[in-house]
Amino acid sequence: MIEVFKTNVCEAAEAYHIVAMLLQHFPCSKINFDLHDCDKILRMEGEDFENKKVVRLVTEKGFVCTVLE
Repeated sequence: MIEVFKTNVCEAAEAYHIVAMLLQHFPCSKINFDLHDCDKILRMEGEDFENKKVVRLVTEKGFVCTVLE
């Protein structure tokens, strides 16, 4: 499963910390950001994650995160 999320993460350091945190919850997933995209894309690939939990975890860190339709 591949899912793409729109965020407001702008800094590489912030993205690094979010990826590290998400990998603690979803260790078998491939996770990365495209901060050059206008939607500051968070991309996740794996079988063991739920969109709602990803959104909740990122928003708990103070960022906007929504599933990109």
